[in-house]
Order: sequence, then structure tokens, then C-alpha cells
Amino acid sequence: MPAKLPHKDTVLVIEDEPDVLDLLRLHLRRQGYNVLEASDGVTGLKMAREKLPSAVVLDLMIPEMRGEDVCRQIRATESTAKIPVIMLTAKARAEERVAGLELGADDYLTKPFSPRELVLRLQLLIQKARSSEPGEKLCVGPFELDRGSFEVRLGGRKLDLTALEFRLMVAFMESRGQVLDREILLRNVWGYRNPSNSRTVDTHVRRLRAKLRPHEEFLHTVHGEGYLFRTAANPGKQ
Repeated sequence: MPAKLPHKDTVLVIEDEPDVLDLLRLHLRRQGYNVLEASDGVTGLKMAREKLPSAVVLDLMIPEMRGEDVCRQIRATESTAKIPVIMLTAKARAEERVAGLELGADDYLTKPFSPRELVLRLQLLIQKARSSEPGEKLCVGPFELDRGSFEVRLGGRKLDLTALEFRLMVAFMESRGQVLDREILLRNVWGYRNPSNSRTVDTHVRRLRAKLRPHEEFLHTVHGEGYLFRTAANPGKQ
């Protein structure tokens, strides 16, 4: 179990099952988190926008507004777009997990889940969201990444990235010119100790690459190896 936090991060739990909510509240508070609670999507989205929590635990099967729509709205609002989101669902099929990640979730757990694992993943996401040194910038080609403001600009234009996509850009730009395999990305960006699902990486890289247009050629797929962020443009096929 991760060590108890010395600070008081706030986690918003959007969950309509009382037993699950009680379990999450117990484990989160035990680790030093403040807990906000909402039992439906409309209330949860309102609280996310007003309270700006450090992270959101979001059940997909909730009343009033579907969890998928709540996630979309969180990502569509500038003030909440970078908040880490962990989705909870009873749907265990790989296609459904990928669909959840494509909506912009940072992580995804199926029920029944280990609350200890959820807290660990949550802690890693929050730490990664604030781990960069303030004000430090990375520049590669037309891209400028500012760790302090959590922004990536392309030719001066701010890119609309999720928190996880921003962390991917940090990993790629820090290792520019080097191939990063999927296992390394799952460990360093997602915080997985035993990474296995490479489709998670591929899904997020595909979404990220679409946002890098018209310079998506900087993020190159090295077939059978992983991904490479070029130091200069290359018009070849990706």
C-alpha cells in the first residue's frame, strides 16, 4: 500500500453504488485524501467544474448522465481537461476498455477491482500530473512543451491535450531521437508495474498523433519496436 500522503489532495468519486462508494471512501481517506462524492453524472460534472479535484474516479453506469458523457465534458472544459480520470465499469471486454480510454480516461478498472490497486494507480496519476519542474521547457522542431503550465504549443498554437497525452509528449520529447517501446511507456507514463496491454499505448498514441497535425510525422511508429519522436520533420509514411 502506498505511504500515507503528507498533503491533502481531493478526489471526486462519481459512483451510485453505496457499497462501492463506502469502500472507496474508506481506502482513499485512509491514504490521506479528501473525498468528494456524487451519485449521478450531472452532479459529478458540476462538482468537477466547481471544486477542481486532483483526480476523478468515474463509474460509467451512473444515472442522469452517462459516465462516458461526463468524461467527454471534463476533457472539453479547459479548467478540468488536465484532471486525471480513472474509469470504473463492469464491462470487461477489451473493446470496451479501449473505448473508455479513447474518451480521454487516464486509466480503467473493471469491477470487481482491488481498492488498494485503485489507490496506487490514483496516487501515481496525481504524482505524474505534478511531477515536472515548474517553468522548464522542451523544444523540438515546431513543438514547445512547458512543464509549468502543462501546455504544448505547435507553432505558437496551444494543443488541446488530456493529462495523459501531455505526459506522453513529455516522455517522447525528453527521449527525442530514441525509440520507446510500449512496455517502457506503460511503466513510465501509466505507472503500471506489470505492463501487458500494448493496445492501450497504441490507442492513445493514435489520438495524440491526430492532434499533432500537420506535423504528426514527428511522432513515428517503428514497427515491431515502439515509437520515436524525431528531432526534425520527416515526410515519410508513419
